[in-house]
Amino acid sequence: MRSSLAASRDAWALSRPFWTGKTRWAALGLLAVVVLLNLALVAMNVILTYWQRGFYNTLETKNWEGFINLLLLGGPTEEFSYMPGFCLIAALYIVVAVYALYLKQALQIRWRSWLTESLTRRWLSHGAYYRLAVQDRSTDNPDQRIADDARLFVDSTLTLGLGLMRAVVTLLSFILVLWGLSGEVTVFGISIPGYLVWVALAYSALGTWLAHKIGGKLIGLNFLQERVEANFRYALVRVRDNVEGIALHRGEEEERAGLDARFRALISNWWAIMRATKQLTFFTAGFSQIATIFPFVVVAPNYFAGRIPLGALIQTSSAFGSVQESFSWFVNNYPELAAWQATVQRLTGFDQAIASAETRLHDGPEVRGSAGEELRADGLELALPDGRRLLRNASLSVSPGEAVVITGASGGGKSTLFRALAGIWPFGSGLITVPAGKSVLFLPQRPYLPLGTLRRALAYPGAEHGFDDATLRRALSDVGLGHLARRLDEVDSWERVLSGGEQQRLAIARALLQRPAWLFLDEATASLDPASEAQLYKLLRERLPETSIVSIAHHPAVAEFHDRKLRLEAGRLAAA
Repeated sequence: MRSSLAASRDAWALSRPFWTGKTRWAALGLLAVVVLLNLALVAMNVILTYWQRGFYNTLETKNWEGFINLLLLGGPTEEFSYMPGFCLIAALYIVVAVYALYLKQALQIRWRSWLTESLTRRWLSHGAYYRLAVQDRSTDNPDQRIADDARLFVDSTLTLGLGLMRAVVTLLSFILVLWGLSGEVTVFGISIPGYLVWVALAYSALGTWLAHKIGGKLIGLNFLQERVEANFRYALVRVRDNVEGIALHRGEEEERAGLDARFRALISNWWAIMRATKQLTFFTAGFSQIATIFPFVVVAPNYFAGRIPLGALIQTSSAFGSVQESFSWFVNNYPELAAWQATVQRLTGFDQAIASAETRLHDGPEVRGSAGEELRADGLELALPDGRRLLRNASLSVSPGEAVVITGASGGGKSTLFRALAGIWPFGSGLITVPAGKSVLFLPQRPYLPLGTLRRALAYPGAEHGFDDATLRRALSDVGLGHLARRLDEVDSWERVLSGGEQQRLAIARALLQRPAWLFLDEATASLDPASEAQLYKLLRERLPETSIVSIAHHPAVAEFHDRKLRLEAGRLAAA
């Protein structure tokens, strides 16, 4: 129970902005209609118990006219001057049930849209997604948490919430009916009014306690299943996105072994869920089967003693069943509640990880805009996540229009310095000042190519239609990709279509299009031959004469296109 209450608090914390923010009126209005429709369904179920009483009494007394009236448009019964016929009740029930479901789904769409947009916005804001990747390895598979867990959370919360509300309202409604039908019973000289209500309560309380004891382990197992499913799916995506590298290395057996290991973990946990579910189902199935006959066993003595007619027996049994089922809501929904709690834990963990990343926004070297014209780094200290120091008390200055190349041994920290200058590296300290209001472009060794058209990949991170076709075609031609000019609006997986060298050429084309004031390149032409590399650097200096360039490179030929050379070695940055 404590776990359910904690999950409820976490669920409310996740949902509160939706129900109290800008979306609240439309959401609350839609929820109010859905609640009213569900209450109407409960009311019709109460009416049906009285209809059943009158209907079975007509059967017992062989009242043909009353039988036909209660089947069709309705008529008088012993208790009421008018009771609606089954056709009217059923028609109204169908309409209400259809719109209760339809409007509930409409609310689900609104809620899921808000939650997905909120999580995605926060995940992508202020580099939180990057910080989670390098600082918080425990928050696995953010894609699944946004796509699947958000959907499951909204669907399950609404379904279980409305189900619980209906159970409570049904309980209150039918307790009154059952209390009136129960009469009194004397046990050990003590008169107990409404005894059927107490019997239903005791039966359901025992069932709820036993279900929690038997099925409690499902919560942790469902949480783990979400993780292993996501890990397996991620591994499959990795294979799909790296088919060439795997094929060239003949790495099929190793990949198959890795996939098999992840899949075995998935299956192993699934078997554990199956065993726990089997134990719980043995109990819940038996509990439900006994519940169908239990009311008749309890009420039958009054019927056989002639104290109540058949209709009253049926109504009493129906009311008892409704009260017992409402009391047993937790028993009947325990597997769904366990899955819901696991989903809430994963979403809450993701939400807290994002919040933690937001509080660590200023970890690492500070990047600040300045009124000056130079790029400066003072007291720069850089480290790896494991604490190993890569750079100690370094200083750097780059003048407007100057080109500086940084060299050094592999693993010495050059790419980490590149990330620090970009303001995304969270391990270290120091101050980096860049001229305020100046455009900046960072080109890593492996360019990022977004999904969509070649036009979008070329214009990124600018708007897809931010450049006319002639400008885009010229940029492609200038970097040696003129053969792609006719494919601007073609949608493809460009990271697989283009070779590593072609991808780097495309990234240089982006720089020609964006014309940044400051351009940073981290081995951005390393996949090209020396002649092509020199050609592209020559192109950059000719087309972007006022752009300040900071390059990280290994090839000596690159240095001649720069005004100054620095070397990062043994944690020190000095002139080469």
